[in-house]
Amino acid sequence: MAPFTLFHVILSLIGIVTGLVALRGWLASQLRPGWTAAFLASTLATTITGFLFPITAFTPAIGVGIITTAFLIGAIVALYVFGLSGRWRSVFLICSTIALYFNVFVLVVQAFLKIETLNALAPNGNEPPFAIVQGIVLLAFLTAGYLSLRRFRTVSP
Repeated sequence: MAPFTLFHVILSLIGIVTGLVALRGWLASQLRPGWTAAFLASTLATTITGFLFPITAFTPAIGVGIITTAFLIGAIVALYVFGLSGRWRSVFLICSTIALYFNVFVLVVQAFLKIETLNALAPNGNEPPFAIVQGIVLLAFLTAGYLSLRRFRTVSP
């Protein structure tokens, strides 16, 4: 693996781990500012470094990167510009959860591409095992996002 690719992967894994820790806090109505900042920064760095790979055509990865970047900007503005006041709390939680979901979505895609056992189950990425795993991930994030919206009441960062 090329050093830049390894750096990109490490950033992505840091974003996922810190995001899951932050999300657990949001579910308990705790902002966890350090974890949240680490999640937002590492996930933004992941999307930025993703755009630095050679681009020869528009791919699903580029689309996911663009969408993730938009949601990250929404989360950052909601938290650091508007301090989660009013509806910005919901904007932050929704945008952050979606950004984390997309990072995990890409992790699952990469796992099915790179891990031989998983690739044997879904070599084209459109077989039932792949769809089932992605469906479970989506349901988990929809549930976590909904619950965080219901539970998170911290008003200021």
